[in-house]
Amino acid sequence: MKIGVLAQKSGLSIQTIRFYERKRLLPSPERTQGNYRVYTDDALQHLLFIKQCRALDMTIDEIVELLATRANPESSCESVNATIQKHIDDVAHRMAELKALQKSLVTIRSACAHNKKVKECGVLQELDSFVAAKS
Repeated sequence: MKIGVLAQKSGLSIQTIRFYERKRLLPSPERTQGNYRVYTDDALQHLLFIKQCRALDMTIDEIVELLATRANPESSCESVNATIQKHIDDVAHRMAELKALQKSLVTIRSACAHNKKVKECGVLQELDSFVAAKS
């Protein structure tokens, strides 16, 4: 199948498919005499696997590790578990950062009552005080 059909079946854009090829996540396809890429059903399955990993917010490096392990079905899956555990830890860290961000925003938001003039806005004053402290 040509890249347009692959894009339609996978739900990915042509640019994304080419990006995955450049990053070597997707093996280079065969080419026709007219130099068109020709993809197999295996390429589609490969792309759907990558798409699922991306839906889980995995990085390109994590996907590379998983694909390398997946290519050796007789090897231990210990590295897969380690990759997923590291990803879980990274997600937990980002969640903690987002909670801290939320707390800061709530604090800043509480600095201003409704219906004040902009020159009296506590939110803008709080933001200006952060800028002044960094200068």
